[in-house]
Amino acid sequence: MYRLLAADKKLIADAFQITDAGDFEEILQSYKGFAEQIRPMVCDTAHLLNGMIREGKSVLFEGAQGTMLDIDFGTYPFVTSSSAAAGGACTGTGVPPTKIDGVIGISKAYITRVGAGPFPSEDHTELGKQIRVAGNEFGSVTGRPRRCGWFDVPLLRYTAEVNGFDSLVITKLDVLDNLPTIPVCVAYEVDGKRMTQMPASTRRMEAIKPIFEHLPGWNQSTRNVRAVGDLPAQAQTYLQFLEDQTGVEVGAVSNGPERNETLFVRGSVLDRLLYK
Repeated sequence: MYRLLAADKKLIADAFQITDAGDFEEILQSYKGFAEQIRPMVCDTAHLLNGMIREGKSVLFEGAQGTMLDIDFGTYPFVTSSSAAAGGACTGTGVPPTKIDGVIGISKAYITRVGAGPFPSEDHTELGKQIRVAGNEFGSVTGRPRRCGWFDVPLLRYTAEVNGFDSLVITKLDVLDNLPTIPVCVAYEVDGKRMTQMPASTRRMEAIKPIFEHLPGWNQSTRNVRAVGDLPAQAQTYLQFLEDQTGVEVGAVSNGPERNETLFVRGSVLDRLLYK
C-alpha cells in the first residue's frame, strides 16, 4: 500500500515539476523503524480503557476543536469532519455512554473562531483586535489571527444541551482585566424577533443581530489571585452572571497559562469529579 501511495505522490510531484519530493524508499525504512518502537504499545484500546474503568481507575477524555465545529451539531458547512461534541468520546474510544461520570465544558471568557462561518458576537472594532493581542489569539502552527468576540449565552446554552455539561471551566479571564465594561451577548434578534436560543440553520445564524448586556469590568490584574473568592468583586459578578445565564455552574477559572493559575470552585461538580 505504501509503494502504491508513493508512486501516486511521485506522479503528482513530476506533474508539478517538484524535484525535492524526497526518497520514498528511505522514508519507508525510517518509518519501519518507528513501527518497531511503537509495536509494544499497540493494543485494542477499547478493551484497555473499559478494563481500566472496571478497575476503578480514572480516565479523562479530551475533546478536540469545539462543539460548533461538530459535523452533526455544528455550523455546517463550516465544520470539521468528525464528532467534536461529547458523544464523540464514545464513538471514538469504544467506551459506552453509561460509563461516563461527567461532562465538563470549556469556554474562554470571551469567544473566538478560526476561519469562516457565522459568529454573532464577533467584535469588528479596534477592541476586538486588542482582545486578540492580549489573548495571543493566533494559530499556533499557521500564525493565522483568530476572530474575537464576546461571550455568547445562547450559544453556550446550546452546546450545554448537546453535550450535557455538568460544569464549566472559564479560561483566559485575565485577558479582560483592563476593560472598563464587558459586553455579553444574552439574546439574538432574528427577523425582528428576540430569540434566546440558537437558530437551527446556518442561514438564520448569519442573519442574527446580537443583543448585548454590558457588565462592569474590574480594571485590575487577576494574574496573582489563587482562589476564586479572592478575585475582584466585579470579576466574581461576571462569572456569576455567566453561570446564571447559561444554567451551568462555573467549576473552575483560569487567570493565566500556568498550572497554578487554574482556580477551582470547591464543592462544585468539577471538584467532586476530580477528587472523588
